[in-house]
Amino acid sequence: MKVEFAPLNIPLARRLQTAAVLQWVLSFLLLAQVCVGIIVILIIHNYWFLYIPYFTWLYFDWRTPEQGGRRFDWIRNWTVWRYFKDYFPIHLIKTQGLDPSRNYIFGFHPHGILVVGAFGNFCTNYSEFKELFPGFTAYLHVLPFWFRCPLFREYLMTCGPVSVSKKSVSYVLSRQGGGNISVIVLGGAEESLDAHPGKFTLFIRQRKGFIKIALTHGAYLVPVFSFGENELFKQINNPEGSWLRTVQEKLQKITGFTLPLFHARGIFQYNFGLMPYRKPINTVVGRPIPVHQTPHPTREQIEELHQTYMEELRKLFEEHKGKKKKNKRKRTGKGEAEL
Repeated sequence: MKVEFAPLNIPLARRLQTAAVLQWVLSFLLLAQVCVGIIVILIIHNYWFLYIPYFTWLYFDWRTPEQGGRRFDWIRNWTVWRYFKDYFPIHLIKTQGLDPSRNYIFGFHPHGILVVGAFGNFCTNYSEFKELFPGFTAYLHVLPFWFRCPLFREYLMTCGPVSVSKKSVSYVLSRQGGGNISVIVLGGAEESLDAHPGKFTLFIRQRKGFIKIALTHGAYLVPVFSFGENELFKQINNPEGSWLRTVQEKLQKITGFTLPLFHARGIFQYNFGLMPYRKPINTVVGRPIPVHQTPHPTREQIEELHQTYMEELRKLFEEHKGKKKKNKRKRTGKGEAEL
């Protein structure tokens, strides 16, 4: 195979974009392990004056990811995030206005490999979010696992992510005055195993917990479809029933997360590496679905609202898929729907 190297005369802006995405990918893959390693080194060398105060503070701060987190605009305003956004580039598209006196749940689809669109649009101040939805604060809910990693949890929270636990979502949606948005990547780690270029496989049929919590708090539901999310990486073939898929699914059941074996381009060449391809990501925010607050929803009410959400999500996909041709496939079993 002939290796295609990047030309030497690439503009500085594009080089900075590549560097911005590289640091994000490495942070996603390695920073948690590095932070745990730092704590281990401090303990081994008995730097008690550093780790004991931190663990003491951590004991009292443990619930912060379930109580709105601790974001810092200074970090969300880092110039690196502007280059990160422009690398793909990432765009947020609004189809209808939202009432700032209400709280909302954004159901984000698809998960993709690294959920790039969700991070770029809702965890930095360089997306169009503030201009399109003035008066709103978005909270991207991620796996609680990440907030159990010492030091890493502090960095993660500065950009805005919070836990995806029921308590965390309820905290956001119960805040008075409205203007709060819980962004939930509904397919989760399970969906990432089917993130392949050219198709969307959404694990949504059995995902009904967000419906119940929306009814409980009277939070309006909004489907969000991120076109281009599955085009950023290629994944080693892992069909249902293969040994690789079996191992990945067992890992997901044990730990709550799994990491697909993915690859894309390199830093200085375009044939192989962990850098995502430069593919545009267009994240489309759909029409809000009115939800009447029901403190104790019945199974029938949950099922009815779930069907409404599924239909609105399908409409959103059909209305906007023409911007870039996608493969459309029929629904399948096992709780997923392929688009």
